[in-house]
Amino acid sequence: MPSLGADMTEGSLVEWLVRPGDTVVKGQAVAVVDTAKSAIEVECFEDGAIQELLVEPGTTVPVGTVLAVLADGGRTDAPAGATDTGETAETADTEDSAEAGKTVETIKAAEAAKATDSTKATGAADTAKTTERTAARTTPLVRRLAHDRHVDLDSVRGSGKAGRVTRADVEAASRDSGRIRATPYARRTASELGVDLRGIDGTGTDGTIRARDVRAAASGPATPARPASPAPAAAPRPAVSPEPPAPDGHAQARRQAIAHLMSKSKHEIPHYYLSTTIDLAAAVAWMREHNRAVPVAERLVPAALLLKAAAVAARKVPEMNGFWIDGGHVRPAAVHLGVAVSLREGGLVAPALHDADTLSLPALMAGLRDLVRRARTGRLRASETADPTITVTDLGDQGVEAVFGVIYPPQVALVGYGRVLDRPVAVDGLLGVRPCVTATLSADHRAGDGAVGARYLATVDRLLHHPEDL
Repeated sequence: MPSLGADMTEGSLVEWLVRPGDTVVKGQAVAVVDTAKSAIEVECFEDGAIQELLVEPGTTVPVGTVLAVLADGGRTDAPAGATDTGETAETADTEDSAEAGKTVETIKAAEAAKATDSTKATGAADTAKTTERTAARTTPLVRRLAHDRHVDLDSVRGSGKAGRVTRADVEAASRDSGRIRATPYARRTASELGVDLRGIDGTGTDGTIRARDVRAAASGPATPARPASPAPAAAPRPAVSPEPPAPDGHAQARRQAIAHLMSKSKHEIPHYYLSTTIDLAAAVAWMREHNRAVPVAERLVPAALLLKAAAVAARKVPEMNGFWIDGGHVRPAAVHLGVAVSLREGGLVAPALHDADTLSLPALMAGLRDLVRRARTGRLRASETADPTITVTDLGDQGVEAVFGVIYPPQVALVGYGRVLDRPVAVDGLLGVRPCVTATLSADHRAGDGAVGARYLATVDRLLHHPEDL
């Protein structure tokens, strides 16, 4: 279980995106993990083949827990007599850890011998051989899944090589036996709301019950009023506002995680704050000319220019980029721009646009749209949540004029942008009305002083006066 943020201590495995035996490459998403803030895709750090999945979906484990075993994907063939632990990924997928040295041929011979013995043996001997045969046909993960779902493995016909019983076989047998199909989040929601999953019609794939189905069942259909004898008229009661609904458990956990992180930031980081008003006339004029020459889908918005200016300025003033770790400022070579995204169900996340200072404006705009969409649908990647080097929060669309934010530890700076407003500005001795934005900086006084922060904001200002250079 990777650490997906400074405040993360545990995570819940939502689903696996791979199966034992699958070949994976570095950077490929292999699982979805639910943190207190959002559902995030966990990526593989090495090339290889999935040998064994150790954690079941719906399980909450601490950071650092081993989720799966990855075999060396470089070897695809093994000699018939191989008995070392570097067997092929395909064999590793199907073998129990106690029989990891056996080849497929050896197992086939063993199964044939066991099948012959089973026709002759009776009583305890027959039971022992059946148990041994079952172990040879499955992996520990499959046996654990079958136990949890009350599936008799001896009655399951394996679809894998040499008759191996796979996870899909157990799941199919579970469905056939009438097990309730529900997502882990739906089961947790049902437990919190005291709802019986039996009798709920699922709207997910193959009738899977989702959390929204549970909430709908919890609210229940309106109960028709029974006819009653007329009652004497009573004095009208004053209108009372209905009590707001209590937040669900996940929203509360997200709020608590944010509260913990922000409290830690204000307690440990000596903040200082700076602000400046930036004339965006040149930037807005350049953006309009650009948008006239490109298709609608490729047009820019002011936020793209503001984010790019913040990223380039972080490269030019590296004191504002990086982390405060173990009493020192760690300055990475890259600028991974964290973008604060508010979630529809409440709370926020700040995933990273990687190498934002090197992206073209159209590429940054496309990346921003994709990042916001996946953040709000719970499909962020682990690499996007764990390594932002500086964060930007833009609340201009909410109508605020200035944002003085709280630094995300262990970062050393946070940039805020307010609403773009037309303001009276004196230019060359003449008064005019120009679009302006208030840019703010929250910085860690341990990593630098106010003069450095002022230089950063001045760099942002200068870049936005020459948008063609962004």
